[in-house]
Amino acid sequence: MATWDGKSKGSKAGYSFFVFILRRLGVWPTYIVLYPAAFYYFIQYNQAWKAIYFILRNKLGFSFLKSVSGVYKNFYIFGQTLVDRVIVMAGYGKFTFTFEGEKNLIKMVDEGTGGLLISAHLGNWEIAGHLLYRVKAKINIVMFEGEHEKVKEYLDQVKGEKNINVIAVKEDLSHLYAINDAFERKELVCMHGDRFLPGTRVAAVPFLGEDACFPVGPLLMAAKYEVPVSFVFAMKQRSSHYYLSSTEGKIFRFDRDKNKQQEQLKEALSGFVSMIELKVKQYPYQWFNYYNFWQIGK
Repeated sequence: MATWDGKSKGSKAGYSFFVFILRRLGVWPTYIVLYPAAFYYFIQYNQAWKAIYFILRNKLGFSFLKSVSGVYKNFYIFGQTLVDRVIVMAGYGKFTFTFEGEKNLIKMVDEGTGGLLISAHLGNWEIAGHLLYRVKAKINIVMFEGEHEKVKEYLDQVKGEKNINVIAVKEDLSHLYAINDAFERKELVCMHGDRFLPGTRVAAVPFLGEDACFPVGPLLMAAKYEVPVSFVFAMKQRSSHYYLSSTEGKIFRFDRDKNKQQEQLKEALSGFVSMIELKVKQYPYQWFNYYNFWQIGK
């Protein structure tokens, strides 16, 4: 079972530094600064290094040299995605994007059903939320409190007014009321479906040749409120261009019998996980789960 502590890379100080560079020098100088920053993390040889090397070498079958250089590419692109979030949220630059399946989300809005958008720590979903302005709906992004607290505190000062609301996952479960309210208002709720904290209900499904655990909570929540679910991804293709995709919204219904329900959840998750697998193969350096996803060697 994959374990994760609810915290991700990126700090208030780091964002402050990059905003400082963006304001005074622009986008490209900021990207250049990322080269030594990525190299610094590359030479650490920590758990993140080993996790990315493993997926490139053992799961995707890259050569030793291609896997090692791929670790550096991964760190550099991850840095770009962090900077891109600031660029979009603070309005320091413009991005172009291709959107396959945009009509699926527009349909949710037009039909007044609201919906749940599930993505993964792959590509740059946070930036997608800010590129979805054409959907013309209130968008609620669910994040673990450890991921967003300090960063959101700073970005709130620079991003200006956006049709975006961040819902923090908290131990007191107050986030469930916020999500419920969003669904009641027929809004879109976005969350990741590839990470979970200890004690979370999960299901094991095949991912890159080996079973991996994924949380079933998002699907159960969507079924409870009878809102359509769309799997959405935002992949960086060029320096200022993203490729967005979304599947047709589907309402899931699960049996009350626990055994039958678990099999139905596995089947539903398999569709989501197969899409993640496809994206990982297409964009191998944009997988940002920096921990032992399959718990190899434990």
